[in-house]
Amino acid sequence: MSVEEPRTADVIEPPEKKVGLVKAIGILGIVGGILLILVGVIAWIGVTNQLTAENITIPDDAAAFQGQQVTGPFTAFVQADIINHHALEASDGKTYAELDQDDPVRATVMQASFLRASLFTSVVAYGVALFAAGMGVLAILFGWAIHRLASVPVVIKRANVV
Repeated sequence: MSVEEPRTADVIEPPEKKVGLVKAIGILGIVGGILLILVGVIAWIGVTNQLTAENITIPDDAAAFQGQQVTGPFTAFVQADIINHHALEASDGKTYAELDQDDPVRATVMQASFLRASLFTSVVAYGVALFAAGMGVLAILFGWAIHRLASVPVVIKRANVV
């Protein structure tokens, strides 16, 4: 009499996949991206409002945007450039540091330097706002990709071994 061994069936169970944290990170990336875009837009609008409130008009001898109001990064840059040009004309090509302390033009060149620095700060602020918004777009894309990858089911293929 032979004892028959019990037959066993091969059962393949999908691996346990814990992706809750990964999905949460994806969602945080998307939310963070939206916030970065909002902050970038708010900063851009804030700088534009401040520049517009100053009512600065670009002179006719500027390289571009003659007669227009300074309201953005390009107009601010052109205005800073023409201020420098006028200051150097007034000082016979000398910078603030090169002028004698008792030179009456020194105060004008100093004022021009301060104005240029303020305008260049605006240009940099526009760049930072644009950078924040761009990083927001990337964060949304990465967050969406991470969340989507975490949602993909695990597929197991069984190979027959002879």
